[in-house]
Amino acid sequence: MKQEKILIIGAGGQIGVELTLALRKMFGNDQVIATDIREPHELLKDSGPYAILNAMDGHGTHALVKKEGITQIYLLAALLSATGEKSPHKAWEINMQSLIHTLDLGVQENLTKIYWPSSIAVYGPTTPHDNTPQQTIIEPRTVYGVSKYAGELWCQYYHQRWGLDVRSLRYPGLISWKSEPGGGTTDYAVEIYHEALKNKKYTCFLSENTYLPMMYMDDAIRGTIELMEAPADKLKTRMAYNISAMSFSPKEIAAAIQKNIPEFTINYNPDFRQAIADGWPKSIDDSAARNDWGWKHKFDLETMTTDMLVHLKEKMMQAV
Repeated sequence: MKQEKILIIGAGGQIGVELTLALRKMFGNDQVIATDIREPHELLKDSGPYAILNAMDGHGTHALVKKEGITQIYLLAALLSATGEKSPHKAWEINMQSLIHTLDLGVQENLTKIYWPSSIAVYGPTTPHDNTPQQTIIEPRTVYGVSKYAGELWCQYYHQRWGLDVRSLRYPGLISWKSEPGGGTTDYAVEIYHEALKNKKYTCFLSENTYLPMMYMDDAIRGTIELMEAPADKLKTRMAYNISAMSFSPKEIAAAIQKNIPEFTINYNPDFRQAIADGWPKSIDDSAARNDWGWKHKFDLETMTTDMLVHLKEKMMQAV
């Protein structure tokens, strides 16, 4: 059996850093080549091979795949929801063209698997907001959501027409202590922990009762790898799978933090991201992922908050 060699495009992002480290632990450092348009993240330095690569450079990507004997690609490069609304044409170009380049490459080089993340941003105001099902009304109102839904359809098309094994998850908001958020509407749920420790206060850009689906990064990384390792015949959809762990509001995450830091205070100053959040689900039905390939989350709001604060305190002490 041929040994897998993995290329990660966009390894410096919020998901990419931790996914790279997890895959290197699983397959071996030299079998996972990390790339990004910028210099390596601090956590990726000296952990394995790294190359500067623009996700839009189809020729450069193809050359690297040929040179290194790549068998799998994880395409993580994207402009996220809030950033995308500031530069919609750029977001569409980056999010779509990088995917098409990769899918074509997958067919040309007969890659064994491709991973491409989708998002709950595919949903919109007309989608049922509570316990949003796998198959439902999908009418996104952001360029990020439009590009992700179009991307899901392209992934399904390449699987149906050429048998390309492309897999995807609709991530909820992701929360991590290791890497910084990348310009998404759910970024407040990462920022709030940093501010609670540094300044004991936080001004939230969403209103206090805005419920959104969320997930701790540990669960997201594990779920991604479990999907990629699942037998192909277990996968009932080649659109992206709904995946979730918890739903909470800014008011509730603040209360969880106050159990650990009683003096922490929060106030609210909603900005343009409020309208984006209002169009997204409050909670997600991920029963298809649970039934098809055994997805199961481990972290809830309380356990995540405890873990976040412990690790961020350690990180801050090391930086002093």
